[in-house]
Amino acid sequence: MNKVILMGRLTRDPDIRYSQGENAQAVARYTLAVDRRFSRRDGEQSADFIGCVAFGRSAEFAEKYLHQGTKIVVEGRIQTGSYTKQDGTRVYTTDVVVENQEFAESKAAAQTSMGASSGYQPSMQASTPSGAADGFMNIPDGIDEELPFQ
Repeated sequence: MNKVILMGRLTRDPDIRYSQGENAQAVARYTLAVDRRFSRRDGEQSADFIGCVAFGRSAEFAEKYLHQGTKIVVEGRIQTGSYTKQDGTRVYTTDVVVENQEFAESKAAAQTSMGASSGYQPSMQASTPSGAADGFMNIPDGIDEELPFQ
């Protein structure tokens, strides 16, 4: 069984490309910074930076809604590969192929945690309608057509 579940923050906006051919498909690549469970001896938190790749509708979702600093949960599988660079050296790759991706916090929580801890101001606007602090995440505008229920 090859199953991976990760929770982390995007290190930058997803890189979106489209495959060639008659049935062009979106391909999104992004890197997640996943905190390690234990701190280093000096008390610093350390993280692993894990490459993820999403295809089709998942890639389109990433392009539309995921941005640097967004905290998400990714479910997928590990895939290894290799290629030869122009200079003849062999490069080995390991990626997580995304099967499912979900937001791990609300926009308001993202702005609070990212703004306070790292000085980074996320590119998303925090909306604070009534009930925003109730622990439920806000659904981004325009996603209604992708929900399986109405």
